[in-house]
Amino acid sequence: MSPLAWIAFASLAVWGWLLLGQGFFWRTDQRLPRPERPPEEWPRVVVVVPARDEAEVLPLSLPSLLAQDYPGPAEVILVDDGSTDGTGRLAKELAACGRGLPLTVVRPGEPEPGWTGKLWALRHGMALARARVPDFLLLTDADIAHEPDSLRLLVTAATGHRLDLVSQMARLRVASGWERLIVPAFVYFFCQLYPFRWINRRRPLATAAAGGCVLLRAETAERARVPEVIRQAVIDDVSLARAVRRVGGRVWLGLADRVDSIRPYPRLAGLWRMVARSAYAQLRHNPLLLLGTVAGLALVYLAPPVTLAAGLLGEDAAAAWAGGAAWAVMSFTYLPMLRYYRQPLRLAPLLPFTALLYLLMTVDSAVRHYQGRGAAWKGRTYARPESAPGTHPGS
Repeated sequence: MSPLAWIAFASLAVWGWLLLGQGFFWRTDQRLPRPERPPEEWPRVVVVVPARDEAEVLPLSLPSLLAQDYPGPAEVILVDDGSTDGTGRLAKELAACGRGLPLTVVRPGEPEPGWTGKLWALRHGMALARARVPDFLLLTDADIAHEPDSLRLLVTAATGHRLDLVSQMARLRVASGWERLIVPAFVYFFCQLYPFRWINRRRPLATAAAGGCVLLRAETAERARVPEVIRQAVIDDVSLARAVRRVGGRVWLGLADRVDSIRPYPRLAGLWRMVARSAYAQLRHNPLLLLGTVAGLALVYLAPPVTLAAGLLGEDAAAAWAGGAAWAVMSFTYLPMLRYYRQPLRLAPLLPFTALLYLLMTVDSAVRHYQGRGAAWKGRTYARPESAPGTHPGS
């Protein structure tokens, strides 16, 4: 066989493994477990919302939290993390507009050295929450909207299955053309990296969480020393799940049906920043891992259409057949995620182009890191972020 055909067959072999051996990552059936019976006594829950310059989305997200139909005691703490757009004032106004869960708004001041902004805000929110002696903490982002029964279903799942951390990957907004192209793939790639079935096993093979919606048992958070132990983490949700797992906690992660992200990303630039700010941190700022990732993305996602086209043009039947087969398997595995996001299935063959964009975003993330710009978000730049102790992928 020609070298081109060997590349095509190597890509096909990888896709055979991904299809059957990577925890069926491409399936979308990992949804919130629902026990037959609700808890006999509903536990106390405190909702902690870190918010920095969120006045644009807060009118849609915060009322959904305050309106939770939860049978037990619950309240909301919004941590205004140095906002300059009136986020804290708006939150108080929204709470005063109608009945619902009690709301407390606090401002923690600028982060101390060694803390990322979100975790600094969570530190203060969780400290205030502990004074209420809660059984559970719901950590949710300011751009996340919850259906009225969201908290009740999360608590029912946690108590019924004795889970220490229950996390849902919020359904991200998909409205613009760029969102349709990139957002479903973002979740698809996350599932490929952290197969939900592996995470949810009694003997897990992977550990992760989705930071937009995390229900955390308060006693487990204390034992895990959260958030102090992960205070430097840029990818805080995965680090949080690993901290919980290290103290013997049970973690569950799945796709959400009742939780939605309402943050708009109408242009490519916004989506690019979202990925680039943490992509190199995911690789532990390791140049060798970066090279391996670029090579892997090229072999797995770019080689199939390239070898198919080159094989057809060069009359290399083996390369064309193997490349086409790999592309077909790739597109097949993407269909369930497109259905979950209610997107046209004809977008599936475009996954190689989206993967190329993610490859460029990852390289750009590394360039930003070495230029000293690092992970930038909401006006803050973490030039050389370090992983908190024990938060690397092997921990």
